[in-house]
Amino acid sequence: MIKKVILLMSFVGVAANAQVITQNFGTGANAFSIEFVEIGNPNNAADTSGSPNPVGSVSYIYNLGKYEVSRDMINKANLGGALSITLYDMTAYGGNGANKPATGISWNEAATYVNWLNTSTGNSAAYKFDGSGNFVLWSPGDTGYNANNLYRNSLAKYFLPSVNEWYKGAYGSPSGTWYNYATGTDSVPTAVVSGISPYTAVYGGQVGPADINDAGGLSSYGTMAQGGNVFEWTDSAYDGVNDTVDEFRELRGGAWDGNSNLVATDRDVNNMQNTATRLRGFRIAMVPEPSALSLLAVGLGGMAMLRRCRS
Repeated sequence: MIKKVILLMSFVGVAANAQVITQNFGTGANAFSIEFVEIGNPNNAADTSGSPNPVGSVSYIYNLGKYEVSRDMINKANLGGALSITLYDMTAYGGNGANKPATGISWNEAATYVNWLNTSTGNSAAYKFDGSGNFVLWSPGDTGYNANNLYRNSLAKYFLPSVNEWYKGAYGSPSGTWYNYATGTDSVPTAVVSGISPYTAVYGGQVGPADINDAGGLSSYGTMAQGGNVFEWTDSAYDGVNDTVDEFRELRGGAWDGNSNLVATDRDVNNMQNTATRLRGFRIAMVPEPSALSLLAVGLGGMAMLRRCRS
């Protein structure tokens, strides 16, 4: 399906004017910040030409990391929170620079990192782990329980984006137009080693990933590298229902070493939450007022329970 191609001047204007929200974490030598862009246009119509189908409808305003999480962000959280998250040695793939994307991160480790972002700033943990460090589902007795998403606590401020949240930030636009690529266009991005030129992405057999803030053109919402650089974890199960601990998680966006998975119709499967590779990283999402979403989740959960009782 051919979608409307955005004009260069219009695209640059939208990306350049995207609202950037900076959140600070850690203290002293371990302090760092994460930049987010606002993803507005709540209750947008889903994309019916992508994968899964339909996809990308989100009923609320949220914020998505402008960049992927960097190695420095992991290292400082490890020191500040004693997280023991491991990183892949990228010496043979462009080096282990502080601003390179954090790779070798499993889904469980990404969830652990997100939990620390929450708890270190006085917010509720997004994901539940037992006393042995095993990921478990939230249960009806837990505060913040959401019957529609047993992975994510509805009171959390920071979390891994769902496939709908990730997809909207990548391929959507404030006008509601959907694009095939995360650069605000239906045309295949130009492959680059690094840089921030519009309609470019880091893919196609490069030596390794670029720095997180030098990894291609922006999406219509103002995010970078949702196409290429590294694959990114979402908090969605591949089957679309977050109700089983050990089911495949959805990865999106493609990586520097290949030509696939950049387009909106491509998904990556066979991803257990405890696996980690040099190609996998992640970005963070945020809601400004978790309490508002908690009320929405309670309402949706109540409706879901009512439907089950009636059936």
